[in-house]
Order: sequence, then C-alpha cells, then structure tokens
Amino acid sequence: MHDEINVDVHPTYPISWQAAACNGLLRGTMKPISTVLLRNTASLMVAQRLIALGGRVPGLLPGMMPPKATIVAEELGSCSGEWVRGDEGLDEGKVVLYLHGGGYFVCSPVTHRPITWRLSVVTGRPVLALDYRQGPVNTLADSLEDSLAAYAGLLDRGFKPEGIILAGDSAGGHLTLATLLALRDRGLPMPSAAICLSPWTDLSDVQRSANRWADPMLSAGRVDWLARQWTAGLDPTDPLVSPVFGDYTDIPPLMIVTGSTEVLREEAHRVVLRARSDGVPVRYEEWTRMPHVFAILADIVPEARLVFRHIRTFVDAVEAREPDAAAA
Repeated sequence: MHDEINVDVHPTYPISWQAAACNGLLRGTMKPISTVLLRNTASLMVAQRLIALGGRVPGLLPGMMPPKATIVAEELGSCSGEWVRGDEGLDEGKVVLYLHGGGYFVCSPVTHRPITWRLSVVTGRPVLALDYRQGPVNTLADSLEDSLAAYAGLLDRGFKPEGIILAGDSAGGHLTLATLLALRDRGLPMPSAAICLSPWTDLSDVQRSANRWADPMLSAGRVDWLARQWTAGLDPTDPLVSPVFGDYTDIPPLMIVTGSTEVLREEAHRVVLRARSDGVPVRYEEWTRMPHVFAILADIVPEARLVFRHIRTFVDAVEAREPDAAAA
C-alpha cells in the first residue's frame, strides 16, 4: 500500500467535452475578470461582495447535494465553520479539517461544498470546513491562527491526531502546508495526512513563466500582485509565508493534486520534491489540462468526480500504513 502514497500519478484519458467547455468558459470569464478586479484594495472588497452575493457554483444548488448529506453550522472562537456529512454511517471519531481556497480574500465553506461533501463520503468521516479570517482586513497570520485553533479545538474534543486529516485547495492548500509546519515547529501532535488541491506555495517574488499563457483560469500577473499584498512587511521566504521553502522533516504523508496547465503547477511540484528529500512520502497527481482546483467542478466534469476516487485510494493507504508506522 506504500506504493499508493509515495508515487507520481499522471492519469491518461481523452479529455471530456465538459472539461474542455469549462476551460473555455474560464478563459473567457474568470481570467479577464480577475485581471480587471485585482488591482487595489477597493477592488478586492468589490470581488468579495460579488462572490458573497452571487458566487454560487452549480454544486451549491440544493438539489446537487445528496439527500443524506447534512450541514451543521459551528462557532469556533475567532471564526466559524460548518460540519459537512456527505452520508450516514460515518466514523464520528475521525475528521477532515478543510481549508477552502479563494486567494485569501474570497470564498467560504459554502462555496466549497462540492468538494467537502464528497471528501466526507470518500474518507468515511465528517468534514469540518473552516471559515477562517481573510484579507484585506486580516493577515496571513490571522488565517494561520484560526487554522491552528481549529485543530487544537478538535484535539480538545477528543479527536486523536491519527484520526485527523488536513485538506485544502489553492490558498487553503497554502494554509494546510503552513499549518503542518507550524504544528511541527511547536511540538504539537501531527495529523495522519494532508491533501492539497492546486496549492499556492510560493508568495516570494518568483517569476512564474511555466503555463503563464496555458492556464485557463489564473493570471500569473494577478497571482504575483496578490502575493505582494499579503506579504507586505513580511519575509516572503519564511516557510509560513511561502511553504515551498519549508523543511518537511517529520511532516505526515501528503497528497498534492495539480492540473498540467496550471500556473501554480511548478511550485506545487517543488514542494513535492522538497518534502520527499526530507523523507516525507508524497502522492503527486498531475491531471492533463485540468483547471485550477478542478475538484470543485465535480457536479459537471467527469474528471473532477474521478479525482475523489484517487483521494480514497490515498486515504485508504495511509490508514493501512498506520499500524506499521506505530510499530516502527
């Protein structure tokens, strides 16, 4: 089963017409819109309001969630969240702590339900989706504080570290990696594994050349601009700011998923190489021509549904590995 953890996976398939259509739609809408909106703090606030008012993707419509799925609101100190259960008969002694993406300024647990209810189903456990504080009012440190507090809260409620999985996408993938590094540095017990979907890992002044024109959704220039906003006054090479520079010694197994044409692909792969060099088993999956965080499109894109089966394979392998790891 270890081969299912420490492995590179490049799924081969004829790209579906749904994925091709989504790529075209994203290239004609999201990419130019972000180029216009991501220019100053005022525009960030406008984007936040637009997402809050009308940013409902197809998977959020009531009929798109399975009948047995449930959502329960949760208050978590400085922030809130929601418990997502995708089915009945889950293992309530285990949990996924999910950190949504959105560039640290948009989206919420609600926008990411197409991911969280499916994660609940394939992992066989409830998902706690965290509504952590975001910019421009709050800082990266505030977001990290919320994530660490939520994790500590799960431990206080009796969840064992080996029963917890961290997961996140995009900026939430960044926060997932920063949380792991912070937990390790503080000597706190580690979760059993972490899953990062299209993680944003480098907020330094790196020049993103790979896939600069191929990415159908993200503008490299706007990603660079956002990075400068969130790192003002910080050391951008600090691993908690740019996890690509982290030391991953003693970090639990990772699963990192990207699309082959993503502008963030290269920095995600750099984390894979760095973590493996530090002795961490990593399942790295690169999906042909899939857009940024394509798992959120699972209601309409077949490949996005398939990736959850791969997540199940990873989680099953981690759970099968645990007795051997404990014996070692």
